[in-house]
Amino acid sequence: MVSIVRINTALILCAGFGKRLSPITTKIPKPLLELDNITMLEKCIKLIEKLGIKKIFINTFHLKDQFLEFLKNKKFNLDIQIVDDGERILDTGGGISNMINHFDEENFLVFNPDTLWKPEYSDEIIRMEKMYFAKKIESILLLVNKNKSFDKNLNGDFNLVNNLILKDSNKKFIYIGCQILSKKLFTNQNTKTFSILNIWNNLIDKKKLYGFESKKNFYHLTDLDTFKKLKDL
Repeated sequence: MVSIVRINTALILCAGFGKRLSPITTKIPKPLLELDNITMLEKCIKLIEKLGIKKIFINTFHLKDQFLEFLKNKKFNLDIQIVDDGERILDTGGGISNMINHFDEENFLVFNPDTLWKPEYSDEIIRMEKMYFAKKIESILLLVNKNKSFDKNLNGDFNLVNNLILKDSNKKFIYIGCQILSKKLFTNQNTKTFSILNIWNNLIDKKKLYGFESKKNFYHLTDLDTFKKLKDL
């Protein structure tokens, strides 16, 4: 398959505890929960595959052996590697920082598997990537207007004006779990455990955090109540 996007590597964040879906997630990690008999993780992997990306890194911590078993059973025709967080969970930023030590590519995609990823997202991600390279930027996030969220309890994270992400009182946009990042953003991180919010906030202060607006309806595995409602769709 000829690559559709220029980026060749995608990361999937799978190390979290999924506490808001407890007690289910005490036995099954959130990315391996199923909707329509397909795990959230597999939906994410299939989207990445549609983008033409062949190399995937998955970070793990909580119930990590289940991810090894999942990949063993599925036998995806992709280069998928698991990178364990180690003795303690590294948070989102630390998890990404740990994974980027395992590949040479400068720019990469990052996915959260708690979004209900569908193949139709590929068109928007392709256009987001084109903007990333055209503007020669270091970070761009896929956002959606909170009016398009299935879970109406989710608050907005940011404002978005001319593709620039702002933090002001008009927080009507939600980050939906897909971003493109440059390795350069991680060179000056002095701690192993940190949130990706640290990097985002620094970029917002410099007016360098960009966003791309998705027009799709947004389905997110937020908590037990949302999980039950999604299963009934």
